[in-house]
Amino acid sequence: MKSFIYSFILAAALVGCKSTVKTTNDLDVSNPIVTSINLMEVKDDKAPVVINPGRITLDEVVYRLPRVVQGTYSVSDFGKYIDDLVALDYNGNPLTVNKIDENSWSVSDATKLDKIEYYVNDTFDIEAGGGIGGEQPFSPAGTNIQEDNYVLNLHGFIGYFDHLKSAQYTLDIAAPADFVRTSALQETGSSTSADGKTITTSYYAPRYFDITDNPMMYGDLDVETFKVGDINIVLSVYSPNKVHSATSLKETVVKMMEGQKAYLGDIDSTPRYDIYIYLAGQGPEEPKGFGALEHHTSTVVVMPEAMDANSLSKSITDIVAHEFFHIVTPLSVHSEDVHYFDYNEPTFSKHLWMYEGVTEYFAQHFQVYKGLVTEDEFYAEMVSKITSSLTMDDAMSFTTMSENVLEEPYASNYYNVYQKGALIGMCIDILMREQSNGQRSMLSLMKELSLKYGKNKPFTDDDLIAEITAMTYPEVGDFLKTHVEGTTPINYGDFFEKVGLVLAEEQVKTNYIQSGQAFIFGANQQTGEIYFSELALQNSFWASQDIQANDVIKKVNGTELTMEAAQMILGQMYMWQPGMEIELELERASEPFTLKATLTEAYSKGVKLQSVETPSEAQLALRAAWLKG
Repeated sequence: MKSFIYSFILAAALVGCKSTVKTTNDLDVSNPIVTSINLMEVKDDKAPVVINPGRITLDEVVYRLPRVVQGTYSVSDFGKYIDDLVALDYNGNPLTVNKIDENSWSVSDATKLDKIEYYVNDTFDIEAGGGIGGEQPFSPAGTNIQEDNYVLNLHGFIGYFDHLKSAQYTLDIAAPADFVRTSALQETGSSTSADGKTITTSYYAPRYFDITDNPMMYGDLDVETFKVGDINIVLSVYSPNKVHSATSLKETVVKMMEGQKAYLGDIDSTPRYDIYIYLAGQGPEEPKGFGALEHHTSTVVVMPEAMDANSLSKSITDIVAHEFFHIVTPLSVHSEDVHYFDYNEPTFSKHLWMYEGVTEYFAQHFQVYKGLVTEDEFYAEMVSKITSSLTMDDAMSFTTMSENVLEEPYASNYYNVYQKGALIGMCIDILMREQSNGQRSMLSLMKELSLKYGKNKPFTDDDLIAEITAMTYPEVGDFLKTHVEGTTPINYGDFFEKVGLVLAEEQVKTNYIQSGQAFIFGANQQTGEIYFSELALQNSFWASQDIQANDVIKKVNGTELTMEAAQMILGQMYMWQPGMEIELELERASEPFTLKATLTEAYSKGVKLQSVETPSEAQLALRAAWLKG
């Protein structure tokens, strides 16, 4: 999972990826669990779902929707979006159902159970903050039910029985005949109604994991299918106002994935990869948590439709590249916590530094390695991660944080997996290349781990660091014990010195909602007002407009700035570019005034990574191995 940066910043400022294997009753899994979703019978934004488990031999069964889904590292509680759940016997009579908790129901006299029926409310139109920092689904893990678009993250519609987790599933989805529908889940057939208005598509899933791991998108979609090497790419885009399309994004995806394929080399890949992109409009019922959620062979992306083509292209490259690199970890290298995931009471691996951090490092490193960005652009990204990481607890043990990621104070430091986690990957990469004279790297280590374990063999969480140390060098082991298991902050200057680079203070480019990595707005929780903070005066553009601290922002380009609309509006401001005309309605000491301006480049005090004046041959050789291979 990767969340778009301003979702994190906004949440932070305005509000202040050991399991046990459970056995299965074989008598109850001879036939698949038969399920259906009827998009032709949606009422009040709720879709009817039917679950037929087949013959049950137990007196009582428990049916659940996931509390947590893989890749999110937060509580989603999909059960709270279920309405009017009933269990019916073979004569259509209701059985006794007791709700155990937010996500679980017990059914009595289960030997008589024929089916369970309920309605599913979608998550997009009732989000409070996009799933960032709250117990609700992160938008790319969520669901959408609207007239022309259905985002079907199936874990939000279909649940599981405690005693039937290994059961096969069939799924029928009835939808308007003119809908475009895309899914990587195995399709087994389709049928058309007599009046030609409904097509029911049938799918098969070997187990519940495959239900959760294969999202779908139905509706008014633009779809492009193409090959990158030996991978079939299916790119599905929903843009409500037709601002962007699969055709307009295809070149970006092709260029990105060609670079990724070349970067990965001979590592096992996948024959098909689906990219589902939902571009959110500006209404109050649109999703607010921008970013993406990985699945083993697909990713769901939610981004604002208002982004210009260049900004969207850059974001797609960063975000989708991150999700695609998850085919390395956790797909090919993962712990028992991931392999035997419990959707209701999950335990978490100690190694988010690898699952998310190294993945994020690869998503940035491949771009400079394959010439998609310049060295200076890559340096700027690493410096940005250093600066951002230092706003969190730099002395927190990364393994402790990972293992306890749902609890505080660890949950509020989760975002650091994309910042310090990526920097951990960078440091190990430099160490590996240094110790091997440029012959080994972070990527080669992941390939070795992939060969040792692979998709079907999990590693033991407590043994991984010792195994990596044995497979690599004492220096790598010392680094992991000191800075990943331990609480000692990393001195990044030591690693940059190895490649002949140094951090230097200077004026650096920034955007229009930050000064460096700091957010330049504050919020009054009582009045709901958002205002410029003292940090706004350190942003060269706002300083040039004579903004003062505590100036209240009433409207931005004609749209009222409220706490509810802040995610959307400040997100748009994040994407502003020099040359744009803007208008703000402000209030200073209760006196209203208007600011009209043409955006100029914004600068703030920052740090730049640059070459030392006279790097040695050894430094240049290691830098070349690191950046160019």
